[in-house]
Amino acid sequence: MSEPVSYRTVEGRAIAEIVEKKSRFIGHIAHVETEEEALAFLAEIRAEHRMARHNVYAYVLRGVGGAPGRVRYSDDGEPARTAGTPTLEAIQHAELVDVAVVVTRYFGGVLLGTGGLVRAYTAATQAAVDAAQVVVVSRCVDVVVEVPYALYEQATRAAESCAARVVGTDFASEVLLTLRVLDGTQAALVEALTELTSGKAEIMVGEPFYGSVCC
Repeated sequence: MSEPVSYRTVEGRAIAEIVEKKSRFIGHIAHVETEEEALAFLAEIRAEHRMARHNVYAYVLRGVGGAPGRVRYSDDGEPARTAGTPTLEAIQHAELVDVAVVVTRYFGGVLLGTGGLVRAYTAATQAAVDAAQVVVVSRCVDVVVEVPYALYEQATRAAESCAARVVGTDFASEVLLTLRVLDGTQAALVEALTELTSGKAEIMVGEPFYGSVCC
């Protein structure tokens, strides 16, 4: 199974809080790339809020190298399917991967019922997502080429016409350009640069990688 060309995730961490019938629901969200990171984040929040009644969690990890992704969640003592499931579903509704969410509940003395719990945990997760910086991470390729100063502007225009972004410029005896394109579109850029330089320039094409700074 091939890996996706792009996916949505969050950068860093974020936190948001809602209050439902005197109960505090604190949504914590973090970017994680491994199950170990997700569990470490959960342990950190549990330690920080060890006096809370519940620390409900869910995390979604994308598959890498053809391996399946991982999805885990826990109601942490809340009635079944009233906490972990809506937390997970809110993550999936936002189409996010490589994220972990922990919703901490401080009980306010008023029972919410199953419907109220589902709404509260959903809202707390959505609030955390809204507070986070969501980014689209794309599979990119860097193309490096050295051109004479006389061809510098033409090279940047050629890159722009191929939907490439200039991510590095080194002005020495000639101009060394690092151009970033979406994986699968590099052939058109290489062809344009080859034609521009009459085949005289050495063009180096890197290996595909995932990055939030792309085209």
